[in-house]
Formats: sequence, structure tokens, C-alpha cells
Amino acid sequence: MKSTLLFRLFALIICFLASTGASAQGLPPPFATELEREGIPAEAAGVWVQEVGSTRPIISANADVPFHPASTMKLVTTYAALELLGPAHTWKTQAFANGQLVGDVLFGDLIIKGGGDPRLVLENFWLFLRQIRASGIREIKGNLLLDRSVFEQTPYDSPSFDGKPLSPYNALPDALLLNHKAIRVRFIPDGLARKVRIEFDPAFSDYPVLPPQLADGECGDWKNRIMVRLGDEGARFGGDYALACGEQSWLIHPYQMTNTYYFGGLFRQIWRELGGKFTGNVRDGKLPPNARLVAEWNSPPLADVVRDINKYSNNVMARQLLLSMAALTYNQPATPERGAQVIKNWLSLKGIPTAGLYIDNGSGLSREERIPASTMVRLLAAAYASPVMPEFISSLPIAGSDGTMRRRLKDADIAGKAHIKTGSINGVRSIAGYVLAASGKRYLVVCMINHPNADQSRTAQDALLKWVYANG
Repeated sequence: MKSTLLFRLFALIICFLASTGASAQGLPPPFATELEREGIPAEAAGVWVQEVGSTRPIISANADVPFHPASTMKLVTTYAALELLGPAHTWKTQAFANGQLVGDVLFGDLIIKGGGDPRLVLENFWLFLRQIRASGIREIKGNLLLDRSVFEQTPYDSPSFDGKPLSPYNALPDALLLNHKAIRVRFIPDGLARKVRIEFDPAFSDYPVLPPQLADGECGDWKNRIMVRLGDEGARFGGDYALACGEQSWLIHPYQMTNTYYFGGLFRQIWRELGGKFTGNVRDGKLPPNARLVAEWNSPPLADVVRDINKYSNNVMARQLLLSMAALTYNQPATPERGAQVIKNWLSLKGIPTAGLYIDNGSGLSREERIPASTMVRLLAAAYASPVMPEFISSLPIAGSDGTMRRRLKDADIAGKAHIKTGSINGVRSIAGYVLAASGKRYLVVCMINHPNADQSRTAQDALLKWVYANG
């Protein structure tokens, strides 16, 4: 009788484990099945799932192995910034006059000193130039001097990361980063005139453009038929554009154009629209000691910037953030290496291990960055207990609702109940964040897959999230 009861109890335990489908060392069957279906071995996934407030995982696999996190690395950068700089931190972009103002004419140079603002977008730049006009300056008889010395200027080969230098996500950080250095190009075919008209947004003053040839036939993959060069000397669009394409637009990172020319081109255009006059040159330099402040633009607060970075996975803004932490810590021009050291020192003070952690640029847009799943979970746990927790969690995409998760899990029970940062580059798919399970318990979830077939693993990661929601 006693042995029968023990056997039944053992059978019930086995059935329970089979129904929940995971242990601290195993993977949930739905997740494991999807991995197998896509030809991804279990050792290619670093996974850790843990209830908030607990110290033991309910799922753990390869958790101490350093994995490439792709854009989930932004969680490390943004959480560090929220604690080290504070959610209310802002960046300053300043304008100085070096010369005499006679009436509304400045006989001398206008200097703009950058502070690394990650969100100096076109609208904000327009407001900043309005401030300069309101200071009494209409005509500038000297030059425009750009001081971007707060960040160290290092050479970088834009096509080197993935061979797609025109993609806006490949924009590089700059102390005077303007409008994320992007241009929206509109292609407008004119069948009667047999030509293609090109329009830029934002518009550039006095910028020569050679459009593509107008062609007949099907539209097809029109971007691959156009050879683009956007340099300081002008724009050239080789190849052809089919009339059947109608009007199309293409958001382009003009990597062949210097930051100085890009900034200067927009300055000339907007300054003219504001009624100003400027015929001088635009060049880089340092703020002269005797220049006087005439205008100052304050960025939106860090909490808003972090939301943009994590919701929409903005790479160049994350890189600006890493450099900003270095600039405010060290009394010398910021470098990614110094920014990485700031974060590692901060993690050590919080008792979070840094073994296996490598920070290249803080955005995940790198082939070098690495972090173990166990370290990422410890960071998420620390963030949940931090005073900046509300700002941090609210910056993460909501499953089935917004950001990079807006199209995922829309019709699943978990929709609206998980804040998840995603990451993806070739050979890498990752998720990290918080799941509010059906039980009312909240879980920390990290899953990083590094494998040639990782691009097909989204279904597996969604299965993991749904399992945590249902069984947590």
C-alpha cells in the first residue's frame, strides 16, 4: 500500500515536470522544439529565466558563456547612464560669437560647440538657430566654426561592419551629431519630361544633384539599380529609375559626406529660411577663449533619450550615450574604450561580475561585444531594484504594442504583459527584459542565440516568452 502511494506520488511529480516542461537546467519543450526545427543546437543559446526577487533560475542554459547580445547591449548602456547621469540629465549645444556685433551684423566668426546631444534633430536645430537670430545676429561676416572636441575624432570605415554604409543605423557618433546624419531622398519620375526629379529632406542649400536616368519596364528592386554617391561635392545617382515605380523615398546615411559639410549645409539652408545671411566657410576648430555665449540649446532629458534608444533600437544614440559617460568622467576627449571602462567600474561597484563582458561601442552594432546571460539577468535584477526602475522599464518595447515588439505576439495572451528589448544582426537574435506571468509573478528573461541560423529563431524566442507567461 505504502509503495503504491509512493509510486503514484512519483508519477504525479513526473507528470507535473512534463507539463511544465522545464527545470533549472533544461529548456521548455516549445522552445527546444523550435530550435531543433531551425537546425540550431542547444549550445548556441544562452538562456536565463528567473523570478524577480529570487536568486535561482527556473531555466538556465549556457548562462555563463559570453554571447553576442546584438542590440540588447543597449540595456547595459542605458541603465548605466540612467544611474550615473540621472534621468533628468541634458546635453548642451552652445553658440558663441567671436567678433564685434554692429547692428545685426557679426564681424567675426560664429562658433557652435557640441556637447554630444543624441537628439539634436532638425526641429530642435531650427529652434536653436532661432535663438541665435533672437540674440540680434542676422548676418555673419566671418566663418562658422564647429567645435566637436568633446568626443575624440577617430577614423572609421563605414562599410566595414556589414557592407551597407548607406543604412542609417551605420551612422557614427559625433559631438555635433545633427539629425542622426540622415537624408530622405524622394524620387519623382516625370514621364512627359523623361527625367527623374530628386528632392532632399532636409533640403541642402546650393547642392548639385545628378539624378538617375528614367527607364521603362517594371519597377522591381529599384534601390539595387541605383548607384548612390552623396559627397561634399554633390549627389550623383547612377543607373536608372523606372517610371512604373512612381514616387518613392529612401532614407540614406550619406557616409561619403563629411560631418562638417552635412552640418554646414543644413545650417546654411535654415539660416537663410530664418532671414539670416552667411557667405563664409564652415570648418572644424576649437572654441576661442574670448568668444561670448549668444545662445544655448538644452536637449530633452535622458529619460526621453533612453526611451528612443530602447524602444526603436537607435544605434548612434546609444553610441553617443557611451561617449557622453566617458566625457563626463574623464577630463579628456571621450573614446568608446573610456566609456566601456566607466560602465565596468560601475558594474563592479554594484557587485555585478564583468567576466566575459566586452563593450565595443555600447549599441550592439559590433562583431566584438559579448555578455553572458547570467550577467545580463543580474543587471536586469539590479535595475528592477533601482530608483531609476520606472524610467528604465518604460523604455523597453511592449510585446504586441510598440517599438521593435509591436508586431510580435500581438494575438498571444502575453501581449501587453512583457517589456522586452530585442536584438538582431546577422547570426544573432536576442531578447532580454521582464515578463508579467499569468500567475501575477514577474520574471527576468534573457535569451541570446548565436548561430548561422539565428535569423530564423524568432519563433523559438516567442515560444520561450509565451511559456514563461503561461508557466511562471
